[in-house]
Amino acid sequence: MFWIKQIVIGDGERGLLYRDRRLVRVLGAGVYRFFDPFKRLSVVVHNVTRAEYAGADGEVLMAQGGDALTAHFVLADVGTGQVGLVLKNGKLEDVLAPGTRKLYWKELVPVEVRLVSLDGSLEVEADVAARLRQLGALAKMAVVVEVPVESAGLLFIDSKLVRTLAPGNYAFWGFRKNVAAEVIELRVQSLEVSGQELLTRDKVSLRVNLAASLRVTDPIAARTKVTKFGDYVYRELQYGLRKAVSAKTLDELLGDKASLDADIFAYVRGRVTELGIEVLGVGVKDVILPGEMKDILNSVVQAEKAAQANVIRRREEANATRSLLNTARLIEESPTLMRLKELEALEKVTEKIDKLTVFGGLDGVLKQLVTLQQ
Repeated sequence: MFWIKQIVIGDGERGLLYRDRRLVRVLGAGVYRFFDPFKRLSVVVHNVTRAEYAGADGEVLMAQGGDALTAHFVLADVGTGQVGLVLKNGKLEDVLAPGTRKLYWKELVPVEVRLVSLDGSLEVEADVAARLRQLGALAKMAVVVEVPVESAGLLFIDSKLVRTLAPGNYAFWGFRKNVAAEVIELRVQSLEVSGQELLTRDKVSLRVNLAASLRVTDPIAARTKVTKFGDYVYRELQYGLRKAVSAKTLDELLGDKASLDADIFAYVRGRVTELGIEVLGVGVKDVILPGEMKDILNSVVQAEKAAQANVIRRREEANATRSLLNTARLIEESPTLMRLKELEALEKVTEKIDKLTVFGGLDGVLKQLVTLQQ
C-alpha cells in the first residue's frame, strides 16, 4: 500500500504525469493509482478553467510536440509578421504580439487562434477594434486615430505618408512599424498678428494689429511642404504688413485702409497658395500712434475743424446780411410793409414792460409812436 500513489483530478483540473521529470501523459478528471515504489512519478495539477497554460515548461512541451500536445492543447505560434487573435467560445479575448508562442488547454473552453498578416494594411478591422475597445485593450495594442468632421487625417508609417483619412474612427496595429497620424482641420481659421512696430514711408513710427482668415485646401501639401503652416502664414503676414506700411505715408494709411488690406492680401495669397492654404481675407484692425503723434494729429484736426467752423460762420453772416438788405429794399418800396414792421417792434416792446401810456388814441399809436423822416 505504501508503494501505491493515489492522485485525484477534479472536473476543472488536468494533471501532467511525469516519470523521472519527463512528461508521460495528461490526466483527465478522475482518481488514479500508480505503483511507484521508487517515487519516480510526480503529478502537476493545473486549473483549466483558465484556458492559458500556466506551467513553466510550456516551451518544453511545444518542443516535444506529439499526440499528447495536439490532443489536449492548442498551440499559438505567431510569426514575426503576424498578429494572433485569440477567440474563446467564439469571442475575441486576447491579442498576441508578433513572435509569440503560447499554449491553451482544449478541455473546457473552445479556443481558436486566428493569424492576421502585418505585411499588407495595418488597419484593424472594425469589429476587432470595437471588441478590443470594449475590453479596454485597444489603445495598448493599436494606434487609435479620430478624425472629426471638417478635418482630414494623414497616416504616416515609418515616417512615410501612406494615405489620407476621411472623418471617422480608425485603429492601426502598433507592432513592427512606427505608426503615427496627424489631423489637419479644414474649417476656416482665424489668425491675428498683434503689436507690430512699423515705420511708414515718411518715417512715422506706429503699431498695427492685423487679422486674417484662412483655410487648408490641400492637407498633404500643408503638412509636407512646410514644417508648421500656421507659423509660416503668420510670418508671411508680418512681412506683407511691413512691406505695405513702409510703402505708404501716414496720411495715406489713415485715409485709405482698404488699399493697405488689399496690398497685404495680394502679397500673402501669392506666397501660401502653393502650400495648399487659401487666404480668405486680411484686415487691419487697429493703427496705434505714439502719444506725441496723437497730440499733433489732434491739433491738426482741431485747426481744420476751427477753420471749417469759421468758414461756415462767415457764410451764414453773409447770408443774414444779404437777407436784411433784401428786407430793407422791400420796406422802402412798400409803406404798408414798413408799418407792419413797426407794429412787430411795438409788440416786442410791450412784452417787456408792465404799463404803456398812450396819448391820442389808436391814431397816435399808429402814426406818432414811430416817426420816419423822409
